[in-house]
Order: sequence, then structure tokens, then C-alpha cells
Amino acid sequence: MAKQILIKPIITEKAETLSEKRNQYSFKVDKESNKVEIAKAVESMFNVNVVSVNTVITPGKIKIKGTRSGYRKGVLAPYKKAIVTVEAGQKIDLYADI
Repeated sequence: MAKQILIKPIITEKAETLSEKRNQYSFKVDKESNKVEIAKAVESMFNVNVVSVNTVITPGKIKIKGTRSGYRKGVLAPYKKAIVTVEAGQKIDLYADI
């Protein structure tokens, strides 16, 4: 069930600085999930205590790509992002499965 709620971690420069400085980790989550379900999923998958969960739905973006035959227009799908704050002294190892 936790794997259905947590789709994948978001690994960007901003997410890395949040994890280093504020003990916050970013995940792409299922659109239908709520904060309580997300907290339980993170606690069960990574064995940490969750202090708080902030969610945001990022809108889809239109991308235009220039090719030889003209411009191609595409759309990136919208998704829900959760920023999970973990208790002080605990860490989530996102690179353990690699």
C-alpha cells in the first residue's frame, strides 16, 4: 500500500538542500492520497517518525520542441508533491536500493 501512495522521490538541488538543512524530503505521491496516508506510508517504508507533511499540486506544463518538420507541442501531466518533515536526528536514505 505504501508503494501505491509514494510514487517516487523527487531529487533536485532544492530537494537536496531541504533534506540537508531542514530534514525535509520530497516525494511524488498519488493524487487521491491525503496527509495522514502519506505520513503512514513514509513511516512504514523508511522506519522514521514524521513530524509534518505539506502537499502541493503542481500544474501541468506545456512544452514546445522545435524539429525539422516544425514545432511539436506536448503537455507534462500535473502531479501531487509531498514535502515530509522527519524528526530531528533521523534520516531517509533514498539511495539505499541503488
